[in-house]
Amino acid sequence: MSGEFDKTAEQPTTPASPRRRRESRRLRRAQIVYVASLAAFAVLAVLAHEYAYFAWDLRLARAIQSIDFPGWAALMEWTSVFGNGLTSWGLTIATALMFFVWRRRSEGVGLALCTWGGSLVNRILKVLVGRPRPSAELVGFAYGSDEMSFPSGHVMFYVCFFGFLFFVAYALLPRATQARRIALVLLPIPVLLVGLSRVTLRAHWPSDVLGAYLLSGVWLTVSLDIYRRWKRRATSHPEEPAVAGTEVTGTP
Repeated sequence: MSGEFDKTAEQPTTPASPRRRRESRRLRRAQIVYVASLAAFAVLAVLAHEYAYFAWDLRLARAIQSIDFPGWAALMEWTSVFGNGLTSWGLTIATALMFFVWRRRSEGVGLALCTWGGSLVNRILKVLVGRPRPSAELVGFAYGSDEMSFPSGHVMFYVCFFGFLFFVAYALLPRATQARRIALVLLPIPVLLVGLSRVTLRAHWPSDVLGAYLLSGVWLTVSLDIYRRWKRRATSHPEEPAVAGTEVTGTP
């Protein structure tokens, strides 16, 4: 018996497949980026609590605010419209309802979790950090809002809303289709422009925008992970089998 046991113990373990190793490396890199982003945000938040703005904030803000291309100011104002007040809530509700109409309940709930959860996190951190908006003495005129400045709520909404839609388009739309290509090109544009818009409109310092990008990236990752886990359980339900060949299809 002992000889048989020894032979069994000496048998080499099956090596991981190349696909498993690639997935493990991607997961490890993602975890490193996640932790680094969270740590960078934490440091920036502590500093923003101590300082109303940084020297590089003022220099960079004035450089951005000096851009004077024809139509630039109108573009910056239009870019921020989707994150204004009740507009962001209405946009989220309308989009979530469209997902429900298309029998994509997981996507509708996931979008609501991502955007509204991000808004709640943003409001809590604004109170905790307590950084004021840029003053008229420094940037020319004051932005009309009583809310605190760090991190930018508009940036967080845009990353969560358009970022979630980007992932859904990437995962669910058929490959090599025009709709998928257009979605993957257009959805990142407002996310990239909104940071410039908030500084141009004197609503935020560049560090407010940077902090929002870091935090919303982390929150979007958390939301997508919850969404994928929920989707995996829903599509593996015996009464609702997953569609073959698609990783995240099906309606819970």
